[in-house]
Amino acid sequence: MSTAADRPSAPVSDIEGLVDQVAEHLGHAVPREWQAALRAVPRHHFLPDRLWLRDGAGGYAVCDRGLEPERWWRAAYSDMPLVTQVTVEEGTVVPTSSASAPGTVIRMLEHAQLADGMRVLEIGTGTGFHAALLAARLGGDKVTSVEVDAALVEQARANLRRVGRTPAVHHADGALGWPAGAPFDRVIATCAVRAVPPAWVEQTRPDGRIVTPWNSAWCAFGTLTLTVTADGSASGTFAAFGSYMAMRGQRPELDLHRDIVRAEHEPRVTTTDLSPWEVAGEDLAAQFAIGLAVPGVWHSWDTTGQAAPARLWLADDTGRSWAAVDYDGQQSHTFTVNQHGPRSLWDEVAHAHQQWAAAGRPAIADHKITIAAGTTRPSAT
Repeated sequence: MSTAADRPSAPVSDIEGLVDQVAEHLGHAVPREWQAALRAVPRHHFLPDRLWLRDGAGGYAVCDRGLEPERWWRAAYSDMPLVTQVTVEEGTVVPTSSASAPGTVIRMLEHAQLADGMRVLEIGTGTGFHAALLAARLGGDKVTSVEVDAALVEQARANLRRVGRTPAVHHADGALGWPAGAPFDRVIATCAVRAVPPAWVEQTRPDGRIVTPWNSAWCAFGTLTLTVTADGSASGTFAAFGSYMAMRGQRPELDLHRDIVRAEHEPRVTTTDLSPWEVAGEDLAAQFAIGLAVPGVWHSWDTTGQAAPARLWLADDTGRSWAAVDYDGQQSHTFTVNQHGPRSLWDEVAHAHQQWAAAGRPAIADHKITIAAGTTRPSAT
């Protein structure tokens, strides 16, 4: 991460161009208060000198500001997410932190419905850009942000000082919130969760809101907005936008072939007339519904042709059950199913899809959830 204190100012045309891109993303003019915030905290001040951009082949390639200044600057003022921190696992670049697309950020802030005087807890400081927007809107004394990565905390503080914003930034586990500052009017997360931490609900005022990206094991997509009630429960709905990295404490560590599938396994072999592309294809509404109905089950595609022309793998977070659905490359009416372990994962997914279809194929925004006091898993309707 760069620590240069004297980065140049962004030309007005670049900032206004970004505001226009955000408006296109939203489908309407950017609200005046968020236009002012975008102008007050230029995005490039919150980006490192090395970014990792999509390489067009499913991976990431480095973009160094010193070597490719024009490309770096175009990326900084484009409405797209930018990977800011990576690790390398078995030769593959794996993102560990990113700067969200400004359009998605503003859309989430719209869902928060902020008003003057509100106190906000942000979960996941990252580069500090989101906290800076909040501070520009509400004032630094109204914004508390927590970040689990100590290096990111220090860099975010430096970035915020550079633009004259002073939210409180703490090195802490976001799942625990920040009890010392509670209660808050809003809790806004910049990382996705599979289960809402009880601390977030407990630290939100009655009638306050929680806005967080959602991430089921099956489908990493969607944004959840909850309203907290006086009895400690919370209820709300989803919106069809947002694909964020999962909160670190909720990221699975299992590898399909290293930890789950074994040569000595003797799977149960059946067939199905449900296409694997129906449950793990391009229909996000179907994938979202399955993720809610069958928590803890994830999937991956194998198109290498080693096992079958196309195979959909399923596994559960315990590492005890797996399934594989094979397309033989010739016909798409019947597919071979292999299942192993105490759970019949394909049967569960197929049942969830049947229930979703029988309900009229509800869209993501049609799902409503309630979280009882002291629990994490929602009950969905």
